[in-house]
Amino acid sequence: MAKSSKAIALASAIVILIVGILACSNPVAGPGDMAAKGLSSNGVARLNAVLDGPVTADRIATISSIGAVKGVIPEINAVTVQGKGLTPASLLALPFVVSANYDAERHAGPVSPLADESMEHGLSTWDLDAVDVTDYGAGRTIAYDGTGVYVAVLDTGLVDGWQNYFPVERIATQYAKAFGGGGGDNGNVSEPTNKWEHDQDSHGTHVTSTILGYNRLGIQINGVAPDAVVIPVKVLNQNGSGWSSVIAEGIVYVADLKAGVLAASPVVINMSLGGSALDVLEKAAIDYAISKGVIVVASAGNEGNAGMGYPGAYAPVISVAASGWTGEWLGGRSWWLGDVPDPAKADDFYIADFSSRALAGQDLDIAAPGSWIVGPYQKNGQVSFYYLGGTSMASPHIAGVVALLCQKHPALTAPEAEDLLESTATPLPPGMRMVTGPDGTAAPVSWGADATGAGLVNLPAALASLP
Repeated sequence: MAKSSKAIALASAIVILIVGILACSNPVAGPGDMAAKGLSSNGVARLNAVLDGPVTADRIATISSIGAVKGVIPEINAVTVQGKGLTPASLLALPFVVSANYDAERHAGPVSPLADESMEHGLSTWDLDAVDVTDYGAGRTIAYDGTGVYVAVLDTGLVDGWQNYFPVERIATQYAKAFGGGGGDNGNVSEPTNKWEHDQDSHGTHVTSTILGYNRLGIQINGVAPDAVVIPVKVLNQNGSGWSSVIAEGIVYVADLKAGVLAASPVVINMSLGGSALDVLEKAAIDYAISKGVIVVASAGNEGNAGMGYPGAYAPVISVAASGWTGEWLGGRSWWLGDVPDPAKADDFYIADFSSRALAGQDLDIAAPGSWIVGPYQKNGQVSFYYLGGTSMASPHIAGVVALLCQKHPALTAPEAEDLLESTATPLPPGMRMVTGPDGTAAPVSWGADATGAGLVNLPAALASLP
């Protein structure tokens, strides 16, 4: 592949470089263990429970004798309950409750910026070359663009002025939704009107840009599936954190769209978020969504050897580790326009040290670019672009890839998509690479067999394996 001769300098662009990583499953950032367990400062707890059958009036009355029923998700026979001193054991003592836990906190993650005043800009980026949807000087290199496929991005929503970055027709405003609340203090899960397009965190906007591409001050940047339609579903608050009860509501909402108005269209969910344990509501919601034909993709987490985050580690979910390219920062600030050799060679890639390794009982499926991904990341209402690193950035690459597979084979199921990605992946054995950082210094990066899943995504091979 030859590097494009059309690389364009954007002297007026505001570009920020993220040296830190975007943690998809950070340690809890609330006030200690109480926040982690959905407990307020005065000991009021919020719990999630799944019943063995429908949530009837009689059952609500029984539960209400020990706590206030704050929400019901009838599709998955689930309730959320709030009360002082309430514990999972309190609910599990009821004969019709099959599982219960404290409402679990979820995160998209913090960032740490460093200004960069000199960036060149082209029509494609290294990560798109790495997943083989583009080639420098040639543009799109595959026959699929995501047409007819919906990708629901369960995240922080989109920033004010999202139309500066994305074509209006690529965002399903008629289905966009915001959910809020959850946790010990917040009580009910609410549905604030239009809050999905007033995000102040920007995480969901950056994630969406990987799937669709984006407008960068008048210049179009390609995406993995640029003609897919994104459904923004805000399940995280304005600082990128949230609760599993809220996320479960978002998953069920998308599943109901698939069962209803979108029955004739493939639907993919991307969740670049996570926490330390699988929540009973999230599990039930994911199972429900998959039963309706939705394919669920999620980030593996950024906890390194501490293990994967959830819901990514839940086996039916397609979980994504973060890979990087050995060409990073070689050639200075314009390296991100570099030519990734084709076909992809394992020797040219590594697994980022922050990317969560799979512990016993956790399921890691595939690796995709998650190191130094450029996209819109708006701060203080100012149009700006960031490099971000994290499995949050890797996950939408796979969500976009799945959208392309669904375009070719609209009846593709979640188990089929996972098997296809794993069986066609480029193996990445345990190893070590010398990787250059933004300061020009090379350092060793190592990983084991628990870090890669089946290996690097191989889209051409996956497409070729479909009928």
